[in-house]
Amino acid sequence: MSKNIKRYLLIVVGFMIVGTACAFTLKANIGVGAWDALAKSTSELSGLEVGTMGMIFNCSCVVGQIVVLRKKFKMIQILQIPLSILLGSVINFVLYDLLVFEFHSFVGGILMYICASTVCAFGVAIVMLLDEVTFALEGFCMALVNVIPVKFHIIRQGADVLSVIAVVILTLVFDIPWSIGVGTIIGMLTFGPTLGIFMKLFKPILKKHDLLNYE
Repeated sequence: MSKNIKRYLLIVVGFMIVGTACAFTLKANIGVGAWDALAKSTSELSGLEVGTMGMIFNCSCVVGQIVVLRKKFKMIQILQIPLSILLGSVINFVLYDLLVFEFHSFVGGILMYICASTVCAFGVAIVMLLDEVTFALEGFCMALVNVIPVKFHIIRQGADVLSVIAVVILTLVFDIPWSIGVGTIIGMLTFGPTLGIFMKLFKPILKKHDLLNYE
C-alpha cells in the first residue's frame, strides 16, 4: 500500500473517530463545544438531524474558503466536502441508531463527555499531524487570515464566541433546550491540552512510518 493511500485512509479514520466521539458528547447531554452547540440548536429548530446540520455548516465553510481565497484555494481542500458529509453521517448513525438508550445521569454525563472529548482530541490530532486536509471551520478561519490582519487563534476563538452568542439568542427566542453547559466549559479547559499531548505522542510514530510530509 502506498504512502499516500495510507495517509488518506488515516484521515478518513480520524474523521470517523471525531464523528463517533462527537455523538457521545451530544448523548452526554451536559453541553457541547460552541460549533457543535450551534448545530444542535439549529437541529432542534429545523427538525433535521444534528449531523445533517453539521454537514450544512461545514460545507458552507468550504464555500466560504473558495470565495475568500479564489485562485489561492488549493483543490485538495475540496475533499473537506465529502469528509464533512462523512463526519455528519457518522454522528447521525452513532447518535440516532446506536445510542438509543435513555441517559439522564449528570455525573455519568460528565464522565462520558470527558472520555468522548479525549477520543475526539485523538482523532483531531491524527488529521492535524497528517496536515493534508483540514476541518472545514478551521479551514475557513485560516482563509480569513489571508484577508484580515488578525492571527488565526483569534479568528478561531471569535468563531466560537459568535456561535455561543447565536446559540443563546436562538435558545431564548425559540425556547429550545440549551446546548451549552458544563460540558462546554470542560471542553474549553481540557480539549486544547489533550490535543497537544496526543500530537506530541503520535508525531514520532507517524514519522517513523514515513507518513508525514514534513519534519
